[in-house]
Amino acid sequence: MFRHTKNLQFEAKPEKPDPVFAHKLQELIGGAYGELSVTWQYLFQGWNCRIEGKYKDLILDTAAEEIGHVEMLATMVARLLEGAPATEVAEAVKDPVTAAVLGGMDPQQAIVGGGGALPADSNGDPWNGKYIVASGNLLADFRANAAAEAQGRLQTARLYNMTDDPGVKEMLKFILARDTVHQKQWLRAIEELRADGLEDEVAPSALFDEENQEHNSTIWHLSDGADGPKGGWTRDLEYLMEPQALGGPATAPPPDPALFSTFAPAASAAEPELAEGDVQTFYSERDGKWKNQVEGRKRASSTSDTKAEAQQAGRELAKNRGVTHVVRKKDGEIAETHDYS
Repeated sequence: MFRHTKNLQFEAKPEKPDPVFAHKLQELIGGAYGELSVTWQYLFQGWNCRIEGKYKDLILDTAAEEIGHVEMLATMVARLLEGAPATEVAEAVKDPVTAAVLGGMDPQQAIVGGGGALPADSNGDPWNGKYIVASGNLLADFRANAAAEAQGRLQTARLYNMTDDPGVKEMLKFILARDTVHQKQWLRAIEELRADGLEDEVAPSALFDEENQEHNSTIWHLSDGADGPKGGWTRDLEYLMEPQALGGPATAPPPDPALFSTFAPAASAAEPELAEGDVQTFYSERDGKWKNQVEGRKRASSTSDTKAEAQQAGRELAKNRGVTHVVRKKDGEIAETHDYS
């Protein structure tokens, strides 16, 4: 059940109308990080929360507050548009080029909103429910909440420096303060989740044994900048300075002829010559297993139920021997080749 109180959460009275700033202020209403986004983000997070008590109460308390922020901003927009000319260029816009682009208020504020706020951003694009994050995992959601409040406060701070109106500034000061509190509360709620043993550092706190163990502790150096390894994040992570591509060519399959995509069959690549000692990972039709075999030997050096397990074992074997590792598809075609010499 929701109950509306007629008084605003904080006053929203500009000193004088300003349709250009009303246009800008729409970003705080209907932008990706606007108050509509956090309102619906927190409402759905609260409704989807499976734990009764402090976490659900915090989420819904904040959601209800954000509804009030939307009302404040909508009221401010309507008051900034008071008396704004619907057919003339606003006085605030002097430059002819700027006037042609802006023309004072957003035309939709007059045509669609009747001189009021819109559920849209500062470009007039409508607010989109895809902006919100409500996953049901509180750690992931609270991190998204802290980021949303940081982006919202950043945009509020920028708008604060775009106006000289004392009334507008007072309202924005209030929103800045509330965004400060909300960032702090979500960051502390994350700490509380860990203290309560509900979540840990990584979301979700599961499947750590199943994930690829070779690649769960490395940062890949893939830019020209060389200072990444100097950060504190290398405390328990290795900075891999020369990572190698682990997959084959990013080649799409032949298209359906009915789609008329341009296509020319590629020339078949010649089989690479394997030297004695090189390692092959392949599928055995005889027993339905994935195997690794060293070139020059008759017997497989290892057998696995899955390709992933066999490929990892083959990679380690090739690395240890300092040779080439060839990975084949189920049909025998080569999928990957890696040289560890």
